[in-house]
Amino acid sequence: MFGAERTRTLLGPVDPARDTAVAPSSVSARDLIDRAGAAEPVVGHRRARPTRRLVLTAGTLAVAAGAVAVLQPFDKVAPDTGDVPVAAPGSVLVPVAYQFDSDAPAAGPQLRALASRLVDAEYDNSSGRYMYHHTKLWGDPVMTSADGRYHVAFADETKVWQAVDGTGNQTTVQLEPQYPDQESRDYWQRNLGKGPAVAGTPAPDTVPLPPRELTPPQADRSQLRELLKAAHGAGAVSKEVSTVYGRYVVPRQTRAEILRVLADVPGFRWRGQVTDRAGRKGVAVTFDDREHDAQSLLIFDPKTGELLAHERLTLAPVRISSYKVILDTAWTDRLG
Repeated sequence: MFGAERTRTLLGPVDPARDTAVAPSSVSARDLIDRAGAAEPVVGHRRARPTRRLVLTAGTLAVAAGAVAVLQPFDKVAPDTGDVPVAAPGSVLVPVAYQFDSDAPAAGPQLRALASRLVDAEYDNSSGRYMYHHTKLWGDPVMTSADGRYHVAFADETKVWQAVDGTGNQTTVQLEPQYPDQESRDYWQRNLGKGPAVAGTPAPDTVPLPPRELTPPQADRSQLRELLKAAHGAGAVSKEVSTVYGRYVVPRQTRAEILRVLADVPGFRWRGQVTDRAGRKGVAVTFDDREHDAQSLLIFDPKTGELLAHERLTLAPVRISSYKVILDTAWTDRLG
């Protein structure tokens, strides 16, 4: 999430609230998003939820409390301020390579075959008080230039320990800035104080999670169709599958039924063998939402059927809009 610490890092010495203590929120950002998503009405055709974008003009970064000038004129060198963190160059994101890049077959038969041969995941034979998830995310929010062409966002690494009553802890560490293409990287390196600045890896931001009702999904196909919003199409299903795997420890039979629900949803294409951003081998399906120039990508473990990653891309040109990599899922009695 784009929190206070990251905003202050970007603003540096011109931060108007630099010396002001800010009390932590009583509700985590994740919980607020979950609540908003649950309350969102759906009528008729479901529009894709746009990624939050912070639009930076040529000389101004808009913040909630007002506008503060942080960008240097293009033809001038930024002044030497000793307390501004050193700029991190960041990396350019490359789309995942598909085994079947063109003429990809319908995903249904392959998804059903995968569902029929699943093996236990490591957590299937364990138990604990807390559901543990370790994820890496990029793309929400995205900082965008005034003309809408150039983008940058910071990656986040998040660890969540959450009991079925909703309580637990969430820790988030801001990582490096990343860019959807080389042109965006070049632009922000030139025009935002030589790039978004970070000073090493900051300390984790830990937030206690308040009580809330969580109902782990069961291996009931009709209930899963409703939970995954199958009636609203493959785009909505992709998002909900990512949410389920990022929140629950999903047992093998439920994983198999999720794959069968996906197989029955029109529009998914089989992309075959892929390698995710953590270097793990997987199999992938995609859905092209040409009305919104977007593609949804889901990567599954080829043996256990666990979701490894969920990505959103633009179709023309092909660029990453956001990604979520699930690095670890487990049951544990230890609260981090």
